[in-house]
Amino acid sequence: MAAPGPGPDPGPLYCPLIFLLSYTCVSALLPLSGAAVYVLNDEGGLGAEFDGIGGLSGGGATSRLLVNYPEPYRSQILDYLFKPNFGASLHILKVEIGGDAQTTDGTEPSHMRYEDDENYFRGYEWWMMKEAKKRNPNIKLIGLPWAFPGWIGHGANWPYDYPDITSYYVASWIRGAKLYHNLDIDYVGIWNERKYDQKYILLLRYTMDKMGLEQVKIIASDNLWEPISWSVLHHPELYDAIDIIGAHYPGTFSSSNAKKTGKKLWSSEDYSTVNDDVGGGCWARILNQNYVNGNMTSTIAWNLVASYYKELPFGRDGLMTADEPWSGHYEVQSPIWITAHTTQFTQPGWHYLKTVGHLHKGGSYVALTDGKGNITIIIETMSHDHSICIRPPLLPFEVFRQNTTFKLQGSFNQIKTLQIWHSKFDFFKNSSKFFTQLPEIKLDNGSFSLHLEVDEIYTITTIAGNRGSFPEPPASRSFPKEYEDDFNVENPPFSEAPNFADQTGVFEYFINFRDPGDHVFTLRQVVTQRPITWGSDADQTISIIGDYKWKNLTITCDVLIETANTGGVFIAGRVNKGGEAVRHAEGLYYWVFADGKYKVTSDLHYYLMVVANLKQANT
Repeated sequence: MAAPGPGPDPGPLYCPLIFLLSYTCVSALLPLSGAAVYVLNDEGGLGAEFDGIGGLSGGGATSRLLVNYPEPYRSQILDYLFKPNFGASLHILKVEIGGDAQTTDGTEPSHMRYEDDENYFRGYEWWMMKEAKKRNPNIKLIGLPWAFPGWIGHGANWPYDYPDITSYYVASWIRGAKLYHNLDIDYVGIWNERKYDQKYILLLRYTMDKMGLEQVKIIASDNLWEPISWSVLHHPELYDAIDIIGAHYPGTFSSSNAKKTGKKLWSSEDYSTVNDDVGGGCWARILNQNYVNGNMTSTIAWNLVASYYKELPFGRDGLMTADEPWSGHYEVQSPIWITAHTTQFTQPGWHYLKTVGHLHKGGSYVALTDGKGNITIIIETMSHDHSICIRPPLLPFEVFRQNTTFKLQGSFNQIKTLQIWHSKFDFFKNSSKFFTQLPEIKLDNGSFSLHLEVDEIYTITTIAGNRGSFPEPPASRSFPKEYEDDFNVENPPFSEAPNFADQTGVFEYFINFRDPGDHVFTLRQVVTQRPITWGSDADQTISIIGDYKWKNLTITCDVLIETANTGGVFIAGRVNKGGEAVRHAEGLYYWVFADGKYKVTSDLHYYLMVVANLKQANT
């Protein structure tokens, strides 16, 4: 589908006393010719409370490589994400409650791998939350499980057969965050994009209250608007237990039942689009229109930062990219600055005005206030083809350049000047400019006018902002052609070794004092029971490392097979799949078994045959 044309001519660019930059036209004295007028007024009361914009680390292992970045680059990346008035300045951080299973791009470790096991230092989400809090003490934290360790299901691939166990497991993660890391979790979800269970939700609320976690609010069900909205309307106890109705990829619309509940509505996972300029356009459109069309007061991007091997599923689907810890290279893409248009000039607890909506010739505008005289207006004119998200399908629409006049009334009519921040996507000359501050405008009797081109974003506000920056990071380079690791680390900062990305099972540092030789320090696969899975985990435990383009290579690895007679190990190169598709990966596999046998295959299916033969032999 071709990009929409310029449309009807809106008239001459008549801008007395204008500030002109890259076709930007702002007038404070006289309205532009043919301008549509939009009134922003708080006299009739305010709209819904704004809950913030966020990013999601996990679902899964999307921040895996970030922890291995050298300083100062790791801190710079974190500043772009979380530091107030610098970059994305996120209000919310949502993380995966690890379950030892594949959840899109890898596995994240569980805090309670077995019934009598508790460890609140595995993985890197604790670290991520603390780094976010270090930069913004007011950031809101959310936890959500994708998978669960196998003991919770007592052998079944289902977490709800024993809801008392599952609720204790999740509540323990929340309590552990406070006890061991001084982190207050604000919200918790049920089970990502899977069925919910009413009994479990009620028991989770009861368990959290009993453990002194009354302040933690429940989001349900991190899937579709239905049937959770219908259930909330028809079950008073469920209505009381749930605080937020959260849907994924709602396409900017909510259901009638969701609105009838009177609950806060969130797009609790959205975006999931390659972070090129079309991805930035997607993000700009839904940040406004999720509220304009669907009354959603929070939008959370999957994912926070694309910090995983880009050949894994959904490569570069983050607000920015940081997938080269070996070089220190990272990229700050347009979604960071699109986020800043909202986050730097609002805070959770502000309120939308009731006078928000669509522009007459396409696009949308929202306005928010802190109730203390400040106002922030965000305008977007993203065209269809330049704002397509990965899902759901986007119905056709048109956007044209247009003249607009905004009139501030009520408590805002005494405002004399406003700050302006501007972004312009240029898909034809590749000369896009993001988050540029323009000269402030002086209002005349509360009014100002704008000429809007297609594919622009404006923030007009009483609040000061800032476009943070660092010197250019190191140049990009491929994974080192020669790489080795003896895992000789007595006190590792993280449980997982650098650059290894677990795809099924979990590999952790382990000190084997019983080893009589040179292999006291090891990397050990620690999951011995199949988890309650979310994706299509392989039947083997797998971790990947290196460069997808490698063809001719030499791999040397010393291994200890701990299971006598029935255990085994494989090393593979030229592997073509990972993430949720890992069980179907093809490549060159070299198998070694504890009984002395070995085999070379082109995929993982040989293992299934071996297991079947072993079972038959044991029978």
